[in-house]
Amino acid sequence: MPRTAAALIIGNEILTGKIREANVYVLAREMRLLGVNLRRVVVCSDEIDVIAYDLNALREAHDFVFTSGGVGPTHDDVTLAAVATSFERPLVRCAEIEELLRGYWGDRITQEHLRMATMPEGARLLTNDEIRWPVIAIGNVYVLPGVPQIFEAKLRLLREEIGAATPYVSRALFTSADEGAIASLLEAVEAAYPSVAIGSYPRWRDERYKVKVTFDGLDPRAVDDALASCRAAIGEDRVVAVE
Repeated sequence: MPRTAAALIIGNEILTGKIREANVYVLAREMRLLGVNLRRVVVCSDEIDVIAYDLNALREAHDFVFTSGGVGPTHDDVTLAAVATSFERPLVRCAEIEELLRGYWGDRITQEHLRMATMPEGARLLTNDEIRWPVIAIGNVYVLPGVPQIFEAKLRLLREEIGAATPYVSRALFTSADEGAIASLLEAVEAAYPSVAIGSYPRWRDERYKVKVTFDGLDPRAVDDALASCRAAIGEDRVVAVE
C-alpha cells in the first residue's frame, strides 16, 4: 500500500479569498514523485483549538501531515502554538532558531520576531546546506510556511526525510467522445485494473477534444495496460491523442 499524506492549510486569508492558495498543487506533485498518496486537504481558520482539532484527526489517519501558514511574527500566526496543543507539549524557545533570527535582523530584532523562535518541546529541526532556516517537525507533522516560494523550497528539503518510494506513473488519453458515452467502459476498465486510478475530465467548448482520461498507478505496466484497454474500447476513430 502506498504511504499517505494530508495537508492542513491554515489562514483566514485563504478562507476569505484575500490570498489565492498555491501550495496544495506543489505538495501534490512532490508527493507523487515520492510515491506518497495525498489523500486529504483541510483549510482552517487561524484559531488554536480549530487547528489542533483538525491536526489531531489528520495525523492519526495519515503517514505524513504538512501544515501551511501561520508561522510568522504577527498575532494571527498561531500554528506552532496549535501544534504544541495537539501534541500536548509546551512551547519552548529554540536557541538555534533564535541565533538565526538575531543574525538576520541584528539590532532591529523585536520580541515579535523572536516569537518565531518558539517550537513545541521535543520537536526536530530539519535543515541542509541549501536551506538554513529549518523545518520544524514533530511526530509525523511538518510545519511549513505559507509563502509559496518558501513552502516549495522547504518541501524539497524534506525529500530525504520522507524517502522516495516508487513514484506514481501517469498517462492520459484524449478523446472526442463525451463522458456519457464512455462512462460505463471507464468503470469496466477500472474494475479490471484495480491498482490503477482512472479519472475523467471533460473539456468545455474545446475543438480538439471533449474528455481527458487519466490513468495513475505505481505499476507502469498496469497503467499502460489499462490505457490500452480503454483505447481499444473507445475506438481509434475517437482517440485524439495519448500522452
